[in-house]
Amino acid sequence: MTKRFDGKVALITGAARGIGAGVARAYVARGGKVALLGLEPDLLKLLSDELGESAEWWEADARDGEAMTAGINAAAAHFGRIDHVLANAGIASYGTVRQIDEASFERVIDINITGVFRTLHPAIPHLVETKGHALVVASLASFGNLAGLASYNASKAGAESLALVTNQEVNHLGVRVGVVHPGWIDTDIVRGAEDDLPTFRAIRKKLPYPANSTTDLDECVEAIIRGFAKRKTRVYVPRGVIVANWTKSFVNSPVGAAIVLRIAKKHVPDLEREVAALGRFQHAHVPLTEAKPPE
Repeated sequence: MTKRFDGKVALITGAARGIGAGVARAYVARGGKVALLGLEPDLLKLLSDELGESAEWWEADARDGEAMTAGINAAAAHFGRIDHVLANAGIASYGTVRQIDEASFERVIDINITGVFRTLHPAIPHLVETKGHALVVASLASFGNLAGLASYNASKAGAESLALVTNQEVNHLGVRVGVVHPGWIDTDIVRGAEDDLPTFRAIRKKLPYPANSTTDLDECVEAIIRGFAKRKTRVYVPRGVIVANWTKSFVNSPVGAAIVLRIAKKHVPDLEREVAALGRFQHAHVPLTEAKPPE
């Protein structure tokens, strides 16, 4: 049984659904309190009401530095402290580099990398006071590249780097910053991508474990909770994702690249056709832009 968080406060971005909401419930179940930040006020309020006095919510866009700073400072004032931060807000996009529009590509980078900065930067002073711990949600995609997910791959590699550098910078202050590397977790985003793009599902089946598997949300939540309890700097979900980290040099070697290119050559044309037919570059739950793929 993971240790309890009595008297502790966790701030969670992207808290309205999926991993963020799951971690909020598990943290409160272990005696802690949670500050919920996100963009879906109805869902945030429902979750906050469910968790009672142990939770409060603030609407804040990871693309808006002023709103993030205001929300984080308000959460610290409300609860009196922040001990843990989960920088979880993130999105993905559909479409190859030649296909996706600039606004959709840029938004993924802005939320998944700069949004992490907009979380850590105002949170660090509060974590210094509690000698706290932050976890940044990166991805299996930090280690491996997959055609059709260029902005996501680039952003999650960047998020990993940002977290590790920040850990070096704040370690002398008693603060620790770690990285969570989920594989494909059973959330709205993953289910939506597989429903929207059959070719994406077909590509995944040809990849080695753990890239060809889907992990239960509860397993991911428990791994993050253990990560907070043990002040980890690396959390792999499932644990087999660590192999992707160890073998990334091989994947990017001439031999590994040749295998990946054969898969991409076969499936990328179909993937592009599916995105064009879909008429959007994002998951249906993410109202990001009016831009659509060209006819």
